[in-house]
Amino acid sequence: MKKPEKIPELASVSERLKELRKEKGFSNYEHIAFELGMSRSAYWRLESGENFSLKTLIKICKLLDITLEQFFDGVTVPKPGKKKKKQ
Repeated sequence: MKKPEKIPELASVSERLKELRKEKGFSNYEHIAFELGMSRSAYWRLESGENFSLKTLIKICKLLDITLEQFFDGVTVPKPGKKKKKQ
C-alpha cells in the first residue's frame, strides 16, 4: 500500500493551529477537542499535521472567534515550480 504524499505546508497549518489554541487560552489540546465535540486523538492528529476538512477548519475558527484570513496569517504556500523528473 502506497503511503499518502506528505504536504510540507500541513506542518505550517498544524503549528498555526497549536499557536492559536494556546493564544485563545486552551493550554491543553484535550479541552479544545471537548469544545469541538472531537475525540482527543482526532484533535491531536490535526495538530500533528494530518489533513483535515474545510468544515473542521471553519468549526475551529468559529470556536476561536477568528476569520479564515486570521487563521492563515503567516502560513505560506510556495509558488508552483517545475517538478523534477525521476530518472
